[in-house]
This record gives sequence, structure tokens and C-alpha cells, in this order.
Amino acid sequence: LQLPPQIFFRTEFRRQHVDAKMSVKKCDTEMKKKKIYADRNKCKDVNTFILSDYKQVKAICNGQGRYDQKNGTTKSVAKFRIVRCDLKNNGARKPKCQYKGKLLTNRIVVVKCEGKLPVHYYGDEMTFESNNATIGKIPMRSTSVPTNIHF
Repeated sequence: LQLPPQIFFRTEFRRQHVDAKMSVKKCDTEMKKKKIYADRNKCKDVNTFILSDYKQVKAICNGQGRYDQKNGTTKSVAKFRIVRCDLKNNGARKPKCQYKGKLLTNRIVVVKCEGKLPVHYYGDEMTFESNNATIGKIPMRSTSVPTNIHF
């Protein structure tokens, strides 16, 4: 059974990037369980999980995001907590992928939307807030690279 590309990428985004129960200690097990790898069974260098339910993440593409015409991405209005899993053993191949997890808070999430649904995680930005007013944003390196999907 092969899914149409638009449905395939929507479900892949959810599987690879949305997990309300994710923690920094679960990077190795979740990356393996969810079969998240790069090309030719290489370990993926970085993967980011948004600690939220899918409904809140989906809302970024349904009025709760700011569209950026320059690159076609949408930035969340809401702030999210994320876990970034960084590969510890560079160049490793499955099954030897080992990750170090890092919890990042107060993040604006940047996604690519198609058909009012997120299909690609582009990165995140840290915000500094004072008296509920945003003072500034700093783009952080929490991007995600395309992966080969393994079933």
C-alpha cells in the first residue's frame, strides 16, 4: 500500500517530530523505535521532537502561525518545549546510533505547511520575553534534514 505524497509527508512529520511524552533520556530508544535514519541507513545527525499534542502543532498551519514569504515557512505564534537529539558518534550507521538529548524551552517552531498541515520541520527560534513582550529572537541550530523512510 503506497500513500499519496501529501498524506505520506503529513504522517511522517507527526511520527518524526511530535511526541508529548518525549524526554532527553529517550533519544536512542525513540529514534530506533520510530526508524528515523538518514540516507543509506546512516544515523540522522539531528532530530527534533516537539513536546506537544499534534492538535497544537497542526494549529501552526491553521491561523496560529506567521507565514514567511521569503522561504515559504510558517513560524508558530505559541511557544513550545522541544527535545533535540544530537548524534554522538558522527558517521555511525544503524543499529549503532547513539544520541544526546537536550531540552529546549520557549521555542518558536518553524515548519513548512501544505494543505493546512505541517509537512517539514525547518527549525526553531529561542525567544526572550519580559512582561509578556517579545524582546528578541535568536535562530538556533535545530534544523532537520530530510530522511529516508524505513518501514
